[in-house]
Amino acid sequence: MASPTACKTMVAEPKIELFVRSSEDGESIGTNPFSQRLAMILMSKGCTFTLNTVDMKRALEVLKDLAPGTQPPFLVYNNEVKIDVNKIEEFLEEKLAPPRFPSMTPKNKESNTAGNDVFHKFSAYIKNQSAAQEDNLQKSLLRSLVKLDYFLKSPLPSELAKDPKMTVSKRKFLDGDNLTLPDCNLLPKLHIINIVCRHYRKFDITDGLQGIARYLQNAEELKAFKYTCPHSSEITLFYRSAVRKMP
Repeated sequence: MASPTACKTMVAEPKIELFVRSSEDGESIGTNPFSQRLAMILMSKGCTFTLNTVDMKRALEVLKDLAPGTQPPFLVYNNEVKIDVNKIEEFLEEKLAPPRFPSMTPKNKESNTAGNDVFHKFSAYIKNQSAAQEDNLQKSLLRSLVKLDYFLKSPLPSELAKDPKMTVSKRKFLDGDNLTLPDCNLLPKLHIINIVCRHYRKFDITDGLQGIARYLQNAEELKAFKYTCPHSSEITLFYRSAVRKMP
């Protein structure tokens, strides 16, 4: 069940285990943006941790002694169980701090909220059961995507300080060229949105939105994203029962 994710070894490193839901095969990573979020943080920190995929069909047996009543994802840090995703993120940023580990806190406060409503709009759109609401919900999602795209294309103060004439940002991620905590939150969700909308609605969220297209392409070139991503087939299978069938 466990597969070690090795990074550079350091003296007296903490013992870290991340438990996530498995896919339908019971072994690979399942569709859960919160699981991928935590895995991306750990990989980006450059620590050593063990990734455990939990088959939810047998979860009670697997977790009864470790974390009874707890749903993955959760973290075990030096034998202490952590279950709240937001608090785990804060905990890891505090414990895995410079100079030993890189900081992942963004420098620009706007990076923390960019795209924060996109997944909510997507869920309302893709799970909608009313044909009459389809167009409005798609437009609502598109407005949120356009807003995110504008942010990604707008130069940050640090970019303008180097090039005052810059009109379109060249940065890779939300806060610059390095992955930060907001990216670990947004990218797994944005990837799911892209896969599900293309498969079930023939709606490509990157069409005409160059900032989002560049953002996702940069993510796909990043090990912390690629190695923690569920397969596209797993994502479409996960959403199959939730998506309203279109005529």
